[in-house]
Amino acid sequence: MEIANLINHVEALIFASEKPLTAVEIVELINNAFGFMDDKVTMDQVETSIDGINEKYQSEFYPFELRQSGGGWQFLTKKEFHSTIAQLNGDKFLKRLSTAALETLAIIAYKQPITKSEIEAIRGVNCDYSIQKLLEKELIVISGRNEQMIGKPLIYATSRHFMDYFGINTSEELPKISEVLAEQIVIPTLVNAGHFEMEGKVQQNLEEGQGTGDEGQGENIEGA
Repeated sequence: MEIANLINHVEALIFASEKPLTAVEIVELINNAFGFMDDKVTMDQVETSIDGINEKYQSEFYPFELRQSGGGWQFLTKKEFHSTIAQLNGDKFLKRLSTAALETLAIIAYKQPITKSEIEAIRGVNCDYSIQKLLEKELIVISGRNEQMIGKPLIYATSRHFMDYFGINTSEELPKISEVLAEQIVIPTLVNAGHFEMEGKVQQNLEEGQGTGDEGQGENIEGA
């Protein structure tokens, strides 16, 4: 298949997918769709197509961009259009993580793998409720047990869904909490401005080992 034609198929797959697609998945999907072809689509061809699509959407004429997230590729709205999209979605942007859950998630993201007792030592409060909610939302996973600690407690880490949700590809790309709050979790409005005031407390607590907020209070991610 010619690259000019292949680009259209790759672009259509990424656009239609509900989750980020890896280059390997794209190769498999296209070869399955065109199984009658003698020459199979290769990884190099797909990666070349992705480069072409990426360059295309960097133009100022498009409100979307191609981003690598959670190990795959997806289309995301460019940063300068976030406030506009917020007006369309309304209440969707208000149903976010509670203060306690957000702080717990931040600790897990930056300290993983980590046990519940270690999280509670940093926060200074019980974290059962927050951890349960984060597990339900599939933002964290149980990644094993700490064999070196008494009782071999469970250890927690962020999930692939966490990377998809925040638009990052690896844990090394974790932004500062202020950037996450400002650009990924929530759009600032009069209603949710309190999340931004809380950000400084989260940063300080990670350094000083103190917790903020009570477990079970506040709102969670959509549908909680």
